[in-house]
Amino acid sequence: MASSSAVGKLSREEFRRQKDLEAARKAGTAPAEVDAEGRAINPHIPQYIAQAPWYLDTGEPSLNHQRRPHYDDSASKLDQWYDRGKKAGPAATKFRKGACDNCGAITHKVKDCLERPRKKARVSLAKISDRMRLFKKYLQRTTLSEIVGTVMIQPNIARSMKSTPLSIKARQRLREEEIDNQTSTNLATARKVAKVSKEDKDAEFGSSDEEDADEDKYADAADAVGQKLDAKTRITVRNLRIREDTAKYLMNLDPESAYYDPKTRSMRDAPDPSIRPEDASFAGENFLRHTGDAGNIQKLQLFAWQSAARGNDVHLNANPTQGEILHQQYREKKEKLKETSKSSILAKYGGEEYLETVPKELLNGQTEDYMEYSVTGKIIKGREPPKARSKYDEDVYLGNHTAVWGSWYSTSSGQWGFACCHSTISSSYCAGSAAIEASEAANMQDLLKQSTSNASPPAFLSAGQKSFQTERERLRDQQAQAAAPAAPTAEEIDKQQNQSFSKKRLGEGDLRLDQSRLEAAIKEEKRKREGGNIADEEEWQRDKRRKYNSFAGSTDVTEEELEAYRRTRVASTEDPMANYRDEDE
Repeated sequence: MASSSAVGKLSREEFRRQKDLEAARKAGTAPAEVDAEGRAINPHIPQYIAQAPWYLDTGEPSLNHQRRPHYDDSASKLDQWYDRGKKAGPAATKFRKGACDNCGAITHKVKDCLERPRKKARVSLAKISDRMRLFKKYLQRTTLSEIVGTVMIQPNIARSMKSTPLSIKARQRLREEEIDNQTSTNLATARKVAKVSKEDKDAEFGSSDEEDADEDKYADAADAVGQKLDAKTRITVRNLRIREDTAKYLMNLDPESAYYDPKTRSMRDAPDPSIRPEDASFAGENFLRHTGDAGNIQKLQLFAWQSAARGNDVHLNANPTQGEILHQQYREKKEKLKETSKSSILAKYGGEEYLETVPKELLNGQTEDYMEYSVTGKIIKGREPPKARSKYDEDVYLGNHTAVWGSWYSTSSGQWGFACCHSTISSSYCAGSAAIEASEAANMQDLLKQSTSNASPPAFLSAGQKSFQTERERLRDQQAQAAAPAAPTAEEIDKQQNQSFSKKRLGEGDLRLDQSRLEAAIKEEKRKREGGNIADEEEWQRDKRRKYNSFAGSTDVTEEELEAYRRTRVASTEDPMANYRDEDE
């Protein structure tokens, strides 16, 4: 156990032999290990205590690194007297050769003399003067301790330090007697004396008004709950428990209740097991054993034990960093081996599609999201689908516009523009309602020119007196009257208006079809399906190449044309059941 740490990795047989020897020493069947000085080493001492660190390791089993080092008692003590400036022996009566020329001492030279320097003439006379007393300085041998920082204090300095508080108390008592002996009761005199005494005291001890201000500054903080103020170090320390909290050992006074450790101030179990943990103010500290890295440390300790049992040199307390690294490498290799075996099994037998988990909504068949559906299965109310966001900037108005580009569509020109000014130029400046009136007037003039070429000029002359919508309806009625072979009846006019301005879809509602127009439309549809002449083919190609927004050469589809298209489509071979005949009949 107390072997050197410099031993390298042992083989499995040597490690087992060493473990057996340690077990025998602990059982008492084998003699205990002996250090270099012949003293036995207790086999029950843990390895991290018996094994010396690398900077104190001598290569031999020993416990000297745990013992108190031996100090030299011959070193000088703090209370030992030091004879500074003491004269040794009787005074010399004449100058001796090799002595100091300044003071006559034989222990040093002139350059090392610490006495008051004398003039050269007096020094020469002093050499032959009988009145000169030449003393030999006393040199005391002192042995300093090996501990760095030892200071020799003179006894006279220590004596003066001891007498200082007595003199301070005596002066303070004298000042108090002077104040008491004052015959005058004037408070100003007493304040003056007290102020002078305070100034004297400050001058003696080096204090100032700033320190008094600091004391007042920290006085309020000292009264705070749970605070401990040290006026000397100016450090605020937080206590472990404030005064309002109830101590853990006072929550349940039953002696058979949970154990309280006064050294660590911990109580693992709940003080009152009858109270639910959710309702108790304190339910014990056992939950701390499963938080943080506590679980990881247990796994690391188990890994170290298992590795040591297999002959590996892993110890959690002796070298925790090595154990952590080896444990991490072990976990990485284990996960890699697990993934490799899983992928090989799936590649050999298949079934990877069954490993994917089914969504929770499909697994349970129900969710907590509230939704309302229609008869056709459309969501009426509930979770709305996310709206698609444009990659362009939204709600950005440029050029004094109050609407975005594309908010208005011109049916006459087939172009997009601004709804605020009806401008079809994206980089234009908004002119407001004036631009709308100008565009409507221009459109009116174009419609008037087209109407004059096909029919008589209208009866009105002032277009600004009526709205654009009313004039467009009037022009449509005139064009319909000019194209019709006979004067239309009131019923046909109502039918045209309903087809033009109704919001219903074409082919829906109550249909009133003209038989003559229906027959003509059916003949025209059959002619188109059977194949027309070259001119019709060219016209169809031009219509195919025409743009979507172009209104040139396009006409509205009537109810008769739609009905003719339906009848010819059903009667043709496009319907797979059109020519079906039942053989049993």
